[in-house]
Amino acid sequence: MPYLVRKNMLPQLLIPVLKLNITHEFRTPLTVISGMTDIMERHPEKAKELIRRNSKGLLRLVNQMLDLAKLESGHLKLELKQGDVVPYIHYLLESIQSFAESKSIYLQFHKETDQILMDFDKEKLESIILNLLSNAIKFSKQFEQVHLTLKEENDNLFIIVKDNGKGIPANKQTFIFDRFYQVDDSQTRHGEGTGVGLTLTKNLVELMGGAIKVQSPTEEGEGTEFTVTLPIHRNAPFETPEKTASLNLPVLPIEKETQSEIQDTLSPKEELPLLLLIEDNRDVAIYIEACLKNRYSVEWSINGAIGIEKALEIIPDIIISDVMMPEKDGFEVCQTLKNEERTSHIPIVLLTAKADVESKLEGLSVGADAYLSKPFLKEELYIRLEKLVALRKKLQALYGGKEFLSITPEPKPITPSAEDIFLGKAANFIQENLDDAEFGNKEFSRQMTISESQLNRKVKALTGKTLSLFIRSIRLQKAKVLLQTTDLNVSEIAYDVGFTNPAYFSHTFSKEFGAAPSSFRN
Repeated sequence: MPYLVRKNMLPQLLIPVLKLNITHEFRTPLTVISGMTDIMERHPEKAKELIRRNSKGLLRLVNQMLDLAKLESGHLKLELKQGDVVPYIHYLLESIQSFAESKSIYLQFHKETDQILMDFDKEKLESIILNLLSNAIKFSKQFEQVHLTLKEENDNLFIIVKDNGKGIPANKQTFIFDRFYQVDDSQTRHGEGTGVGLTLTKNLVELMGGAIKVQSPTEEGEGTEFTVTLPIHRNAPFETPEKTASLNLPVLPIEKETQSEIQDTLSPKEELPLLLLIEDNRDVAIYIEACLKNRYSVEWSINGAIGIEKALEIIPDIIISDVMMPEKDGFEVCQTLKNEERTSHIPIVLLTAKADVESKLEGLSVGADAYLSKPFLKEELYIRLEKLVALRKKLQALYGGKEFLSITPEPKPITPSAEDIFLGKAANFIQENLDDAEFGNKEFSRQMTISESQLNRKVKALTGKTLSLFIRSIRLQKAKVLLQTTDLNVSEIAYDVGFTNPAYFSHTFSKEFGAAPSSFRN
């Protein structure tokens, strides 16, 4: 019976897969593959490219798990050839260079000698090196360095991979080579991974007669260092350098294009609703943009921290955010933006591979307006977004026609919403400056301590009115109160609420309330 389906192995292999975050590594490429098949006719070449890349990423993940199973059953054998390991490892470093560049990470290669002849299995060594380097890159911050060092000492090859990331807590270092173990075992995780790579790496190193150890200082931010020790033997048949260099590397699930290059494909269309997509997987971002093209103007951010900054800058109409991302996860994005005055009104849709009820409840508890599980149908995405946009239009109708200044004010809600509080504060600032005809957008935004463009997008999202129209509406509401409660004539009231032309005041008043000012006299 195949190794993976023997009954005694099911509790070991399959249950942890179901319980831990490995589902994210399957669901994300499946979202792209299943989604792009639906839009193949409109984007045939792009769809083929994304399907091919994500299929290879899935195949690599499955192969890793199968190799691990073969190793533990004793069925994976070494295929040793003798060759110069130095240029080969340098070649592997260069193959992952684009991944590092996409994360703004600098790779450094150090060697004590230009040639080390030894027996090695190309594919096994490739898996070891790429696993260690990709982990170091994933868990490093922008503009940091990852070092790969080669040493020959006492008939041993030492391969050292060091990063400057946050490090691994001392109490977790003994578990990192355990199958499916993840240092960050939260529901969101700030870095992707399956918990398979390091287990496979350790087993491959031991298969080659070597050892691997990890060092990580107790101080956070001082990085992690992995040292692989392999014995140097020269018994296998020699392989020419040309044959060694012809290695076909597997396609890593990496994003080679930079954010600016991706953004070129997400060209803004000002007449469409502005949607901010916060997603660290390039292929998912392209798929979602392809789905939403001609419906929304899409801006893209590569992680949660950048997404928060972008949301505060542009004040989008709606946000789609992945949950599992580096820097800030989707829950943190949602909680931050919902508690920020400038962005509290924006509907947020969370995307996740976690389809269980607990995860959905956690998302809703931090203010998410909708929750979508990967993989999803584009029709489901359309419906979610359209319903949220429809709710926003109802809110605009509600606040657009609301009279903040009235002799019979509307009853205040027992628990006012963030929108009620914001617009109430805005109306009060305008009322305090009604007699100043020069009080306009700049003065208003200065008092609200929000930039003019941000305030304009916020007010328009809530009321459907630009800043100028909102200020004018508050002036006219005050005029209506004065008409009903004082003996001032129409011209006097016009000047009191900041109009310099009584005729223009009467015209705009009639347009706002559907009747001339004189009709509101008691």
